[in-house]
Amino acid sequence: MKKKSFKRTLAISIAVLLTGTLVLTGCGGGAAEKGADANQTYDPNSALSLTWLNILHTASPPTDVIQKKIEEYTNTKVTFNWVPDASKEERITTALASGQLADIVTLTLLDNSSVRSSLKSGLFWDVSPYLDDYEHLKEIPQEVRKAASIGGGLYGVPFQKDLARGGLVIRKDWLDRLGLKVPTTLDELYEVARAFTEDDPDGNGKDDTVGFGDRSDLRYSSFKTISSYFGAPNGWKVDEQGKFTPEFDTPEYMEALNYSRKLYENGYLIQDFAVTAKSDQQQQFAQGKTGIYTGMIDIANLKNLAKGIQDGMQVVPVNKISKGDGQYHIWSEGNGVGGLLAFPKSEVKTEAELKRLLQFVDDLIDEEVYMYMTGGIEGVHYEFDGNEAFKKLDQDKWQADVQPFSSSRPSEVTYSLKDADPDKDLANQLVKENAEFAVLDPSVPLDSATANEKGTELDKIITDATIMYIMGQIDENGFKQAVQNWKNAGGGQIISEYEAAYKSSNP
Repeated sequence: MKKKSFKRTLAISIAVLLTGTLVLTGCGGGAAEKGADANQTYDPNSALSLTWLNILHTASPPTDVIQKKIEEYTNTKVTFNWVPDASKEERITTALASGQLADIVTLTLLDNSSVRSSLKSGLFWDVSPYLDDYEHLKEIPQEVRKAASIGGGLYGVPFQKDLARGGLVIRKDWLDRLGLKVPTTLDELYEVARAFTEDDPDGNGKDDTVGFGDRSDLRYSSFKTISSYFGAPNGWKVDEQGKFTPEFDTPEYMEALNYSRKLYENGYLIQDFAVTAKSDQQQQFAQGKTGIYTGMIDIANLKNLAKGIQDGMQVVPVNKISKGDGQYHIWSEGNGVGGLLAFPKSEVKTEAELKRLLQFVDDLIDEEVYMYMTGGIEGVHYEFDGNEAFKKLDQDKWQADVQPFSSSRPSEVTYSLKDADPDKDLANQLVKENAEFAVLDPSVPLDSATANEKGTELDKIITDATIMYIMGQIDENGFKQAVQNWKNAGGGQIISEYEAAYKSSNP
């Protein structure tokens, strides 16, 4: 049965790093019997067997050490069906199409057309009438519920994330060696990228470093962050009259394109970014091949990867870069929503079953379970030092037992920890500070039938054109033609539908 023994007061935030890919160990809702039948009434303390189709971000699934603790606390037996993060889009959309689901389904790609269509189709329970009946779920802010809703329905419990986590990790020791300060403007950032490429920042007498590392995922590459620094909208711009303009059809986006193109032309941006995976981007930084990494929350993992390779590496997290006007902007990933924990009606057939599953999710937000999923077992995986700061005792054991569960936490913001690593703790503080100038995406709570049907393929038009422009394969006219192609292929209809939806929700 559930225990309530955890008493420690927590302060300042920690984000758990996610790297690598996972092995798919199964898919389907029949692996365990459910703990409720059609005639059972809701008992929050009843034993429950459930299946969970989940996304994880490590090289292999976790051991059962933490799972047993979670099951004991929540009075459940959980069968996890792991989907590799690298293939989640394909595997989840296939599962949705085939109906091979589970009692709980982790949906992180809320802008994916197949996912949105499935949510709107009535495949999943609308949980909005139930959240206020639970200790933690009732605390989910209304703006988060709205951001996670589609067509007015909330088809799962929102994963609560920090509003904006974007920022840079820069080699502080390289800055010091070259007599440079931490950049605060785009011009200063460009100069750092140049110097890291041309001025031998590691002092080995070789031309073997590049300023910006990067990867092929445009949303999480340097470009999205740089476009924020230029003041580009996040996804869409909406004016006072409710007119929608896609981010890539704005002057600020073009400024960011030209900035990134110049970086690439001069060799200050890694030349193979278009085919580079996140893990390779991290290794490039850890091995001293690049000096600027996009992804401030990965700072501790980067330092860990560098152990034994660059033990003297010093880094600094940076979250404020302006155009020189002192105005800061950073894009918000999902407006604070990291996806949904959704409950398919094909598997969860009664309201009693749904309520018991919601109780399970609510229990996952209790402090004790949060610590299991964040740090592991005190004295085994972590300890608190004399300053009440969180410190891992065995990184390898933590990665094997704990790390895969971190992305399954329904909330990353309900509690917080002070990290024993001062660089990581500073990055956590800067993530909180980002909320002051986060740029939200106005389309997140809106719905467009055309976007649901064709959004993914239309996005590819712009993604390809953006990469081609940065690499010098098309000129400005070529990019503008791609934008027009996007509009002609259905983008214009998406604009109209978003405008209508916005007007309806903002009379």
